[in-house]
Amino acid sequence: MTALRVPARPEQDASLRPVPWRRMAWVTWRQHRFALAGVAALLGALAVYLWLAGLRVHHAWTAAAACRPASSDACGNLIGGFLATYWPTAQLIAALLLTAPALIGAFVGAPVLARELETGTFRFAWTQGFGRWRWTLAKLVPLAITVAAAAGVFSVLFSWYFQPFFAAGQQIPLAPAVFGLRGVAFAAWTLAAFAIGGLAGLLIRRVVPAIAATLAAYTGLALAAGLYLRQHYLTPLLTSNPNPPGSPWMIGQSAWIVSQWWTKGGKPISQSVLSQVLQGAPQLAGKGGVPQSPNVTQYLNQHGYTLWTSYQPGSRFWPFQWIEGGWLLALSVLLIAATVWLVRRRAA
Repeated sequence: MTALRVPARPEQDASLRPVPWRRMAWVTWRQHRFALAGVAALLGALAVYLWLAGLRVHHAWTAAAACRPASSDACGNLIGGFLATYWPTAQLIAALLLTAPALIGAFVGAPVLARELETGTFRFAWTQGFGRWRWTLAKLVPLAITVAAAAGVFSVLFSWYFQPFFAAGQQIPLAPAVFGLRGVAFAAWTLAAFAIGGLAGLLIRRVVPAIAATLAAYTGLALAAGLYLRQHYLTPLLTSNPNPPGSPWMIGQSAWIVSQWWTKGGKPISQSVLSQVLQGAPQLAGKGGVPQSPNVTQYLNQHGYTLWTSYQPGSRFWPFQWIEGGWLLALSVLLIAATVWLVRRRAA
């Protein structure tokens, strides 16, 4: 006996086609809507607070900056009162916001793959006609774009809030404490944190350890960038001007001083030698014999010593932003691509 082969019906052929991307996007939204709602609540609450606080800060700064003559004691006291009232809060806000990308990467990025791998539900997901690598892309890419876009919008509001403190000379745009919170850097750091979390979740396959690994990896990367990489994006400028732009006693300048050292006859001079020289003028020496004022600089210049300053001018803010945003974007794409490749290669 021979069995007759029945031709497949059109609806059966259609059922074998890959599931459309839009359907997987809906699944991703359903699975991760609470995590996205948490990000929206966090950034939304901070945005409302920054908006209300920023209105008070801008109003107070407008009144202080309008004081004339600006060099009078009354105007100085007005600006001093403004900084005493609002600057501590601004510092606290900036410090808290520096942790936002790490938290998003740990609590949104790490569980994306780790939760399904830990519970074993990925085996069911891979049998639904979508494929493991498309499943991974459909989860990572939309979420990554969403959190990065939200962070980019938030950074605009933070820049507006912090503007009076730049105008008052209390902070410089290139300062590590605020550089990563403005421009394209905040969105880029958030994207990188999410990509780190996604890869950590795949490699570790456990949610809690993946969260811890994401926080550790992001912290190390952020410290390396702030302490070592950023100051070398472009070659620092060098000057022997005793009052270089951005020096501590040049209020209102925006340069970022990378390093300073003293020389005599073209040779570097140690702090111990400077302390011995300053013993001849103890009224000029600062705490521990370290030069602290322009008068000390003038005294040392008269004795043949030269202060060299390596600095990054404030005009390089946007070039630095694009450089940092560029390499963070490249890193994020590489991490997501590595995650997809490992999903394809790694056995279930």
